[in-house]
Amino acid sequence: MAAPFAWSLCIAAGVVVLSIVPLGAARSQADFTVADLAAPRSMFERLPPWGQRASWAHQNSFEAFTLFAPGCLLALVASGHGWVPSPVAVAAAWLHPALRLAYLPAYVANLPPLRSLCWAGGTTCTGLLYIEGLRAVLAG
Repeated sequence: MAAPFAWSLCIAAGVVVLSIVPLGAARSQADFTVADLAAPRSMFERLPPWGQRASWAHQNSFEAFTLFAPGCLLALVASGHGWVPSPVAVAAAWLHPALRLAYLPAYVANLPPLRSLCWAGGTTCTGLLYIEGLRAVLAG
Protein backbone atom coordinates (compact mmCIF):
# COMPACT_ATOMS: atom_id res chain seq x y z
CA MET A 1 0.00 0.00 0.00
CA ALA A 2 2.68 2.44 -1.08
CA ALA A 3 0.40 4.40 -3.42
CA PRO A 4 -0.80 7.03 -0.91
CA PHE A 5 2.79 7.96 -0.06
CA ALA A 6 3.92 8.08 -3.69
CA TRP A 7 0.93 10.21 -4.71
CA SER A 8 1.30 12.46 -1.70
CA LEU A 9 4.94 13.11 -2.53
CA CYS A 10 4.09 13.99 -6.13
CA ILE A 11 1.19 16.24 -5.13
CA ALA A 12 3.31 17.98 -2.48
CA ALA A 13 5.98 18.65 -5.11
CA GLY A 14 3.26 20.06 -7.36
CA VAL A 15 2.17 22.42 -4.59
CA VAL A 16 5.74 23.75 -4.42
CA VAL A 17 5.69 24.38 -8.17
CA LEU A 18 2.22 25.94 -7.91
CA SER A 19 3.49 28.35 -5.25
CA ILE A 20 5.30 30.30 -7.96
CA VAL A 21 2.02 31.36 -9.61
CA PRO A 22 1.10 34.15 -7.14
CA LEU A 23 4.74 35.22 -7.02
CA GLY A 24 4.78 35.49 -10.81
CA ALA A 25 1.61 37.56 -10.71
CA ALA A 26 3.17 39.89 -8.16
CA ARG A 27 6.33 40.24 -10.22
CA SER A 28 4.28 41.18 -13.25
CA GLN A 29 2.63 43.97 -11.21
CA ALA A 30 6.07 45.16 -10.12
CA ASP A 31 7.16 45.70 -13.73
CA PHE A 32 9.43 42.65 -13.94
CA THR A 33 11.79 43.00 -16.89
CA VAL A 34 14.42 40.84 -18.53
CA ALA A 35 17.06 42.88 -16.68
CA ASP A 36 15.58 41.61 -13.38
CA LEU A 37 16.62 38.07 -14.31
CA ALA A 38 20.17 38.97 -13.27
CA ALA A 39 19.00 39.38 -9.66
CA PRO A 40 15.31 38.45 -9.30
CA ARG A 41 15.38 38.64 -5.50
CA SER A 42 16.53 42.25 -5.57
CA MET A 43 13.11 43.32 -6.81
CA PHE A 44 11.48 42.18 -3.56
CA GLU A 45 11.05 45.77 -2.35
CA ARG A 46 9.12 46.63 -5.53
CA LEU A 47 6.53 43.91 -4.91
CA PRO A 48 3.15 44.91 -3.48
CA PRO A 49 2.58 43.72 0.11
CA TRP A 50 0.60 40.67 -1.06
CA GLY A 51 3.44 39.90 -3.48
CA GLN A 52 5.97 39.98 -0.66
CA ARG A 53 3.79 37.49 1.22
CA ALA A 54 3.63 35.38 -1.96
CA SER A 55 7.42 35.36 -2.02
CA TRP A 56 7.58 34.24 1.60
CA ALA A 57 4.94 31.56 0.97
CA HIS A 58 6.97 30.31 -2.01
CA GLN A 59 10.15 30.11 0.07
CA ASN A 60 8.31 28.38 2.90
CA SER A 61 6.92 25.82 0.44
CA PHE A 62 10.44 24.67 -0.33
CA GLU A 63 11.31 24.52 3.36
CA ALA A 64 8.22 22.47 4.19
CA PHE A 65 8.83 20.09 1.28
CA THR A 66 12.41 19.40 2.36
CA LEU A 67 11.09 18.25 5.74
CA PHE A 68 8.11 16.34 4.37
CA ALA A 69 9.79 14.44 1.54
CA PRO A 70 12.14 12.28 3.69
CA GLY A 71 9.31 11.35 6.07
CA CYS A 72 7.08 10.42 3.17
CA LEU A 73 9.89 8.46 1.52
CA LEU A 74 10.49 6.62 4.80
CA ALA A 75 6.84 5.54 4.87
CA LEU A 76 6.99 4.70 1.15
CA VAL A 77 10.03 2.46 1.58
CA ALA A 78 8.63 0.83 4.72
CA SER A 79 5.36 0.04 2.94
CA GLY A 80 7.37 -1.53 0.12
CA HIS A 81 8.87 -3.94 2.66
CA GLY A 82 5.63 -5.37 3.96
CA TRP A 83 4.58 -2.70 6.44
CA VAL A 84 0.85 -2.14 6.41
CA PRO A 85 0.50 1.59 6.99
CA SER A 86 -1.76 2.79 9.75
CA PRO A 87 -4.74 4.99 8.93
CA VAL A 88 -2.88 7.81 10.72
CA ALA A 89 0.05 7.54 8.30
CA VAL A 90 -2.22 7.47 5.26
CA ALA A 91 -4.26 10.42 6.53
CA ALA A 92 -1.09 12.40 7.26
CA ALA A 93 0.20 11.70 3.75
CA TRP A 94 -3.00 13.00 2.15
CA LEU A 95 -3.55 15.92 4.52
CA HIS A 96 -0.08 17.44 4.19
CA PRO A 97 -0.37 18.57 0.54
CA ALA A 98 -3.97 19.69 1.09
CA LEU A 99 -2.93 21.85 4.05
CA ARG A 100 0.07 23.22 2.18
CA LEU A 101 -2.18 24.09 -0.76
CA ALA A 102 -4.55 25.97 1.58
CA TYR A 103 -1.53 27.66 3.18
CA LEU A 104 -0.66 29.53 -0.03
CA PRO A 105 -3.81 31.66 -0.42
CA ALA A 106 -4.05 32.08 3.36
CA TYR A 107 -0.55 33.59 3.38
CA VAL A 108 -1.03 35.74 0.27
CA ALA A 109 -4.40 37.02 1.56
CA ASN A 110 -2.83 37.86 4.94
CA LEU A 111 -4.96 35.56 7.08
CA PRO A 112 -2.48 34.75 9.88
CA PRO A 113 -4.73 32.43 11.97
CA LEU A 114 -5.65 30.27 8.96
CA ARG A 115 -2.09 30.35 7.65
CA SER A 116 -0.76 29.28 11.04
CA LEU A 117 -3.27 26.44 11.32
CA CYS A 118 -2.32 25.18 7.86
CA TRP A 119 1.37 25.43 8.69
CA ALA A 120 0.99 23.67 12.04
CA GLY A 121 -1.22 20.97 10.53
CA GLY A 122 1.23 20.32 7.71
CA THR A 123 4.14 20.18 10.13
CA THR A 124 2.21 17.78 12.36
CA CYS A 125 1.52 15.54 9.37
CA THR A 126 5.22 15.51 8.57
CA GLY A 127 6.06 14.53 12.14
CA LEU A 128 3.46 11.76 12.09
CA LEU A 129 4.97 10.31 8.92
CA TYR A 130 8.39 10.20 10.56
CA ILE A 131 6.97 8.54 13.68
CA GLU A 132 4.96 5.97 11.75
CA GLY A 133 7.80 5.25 9.31
CA LEU A 134 10.34 4.86 12.11
CA ARG A 135 7.97 2.52 13.99
CA ALA A 136 7.77 0.35 10.89
CA VAL A 137 11.53 0.31 10.37
CA LEU A 138 12.30 -0.43 14.03
CA ALA A 139 9.65 -3.16 14.20
CA GLY A 140 10.77 -4.84 11.09
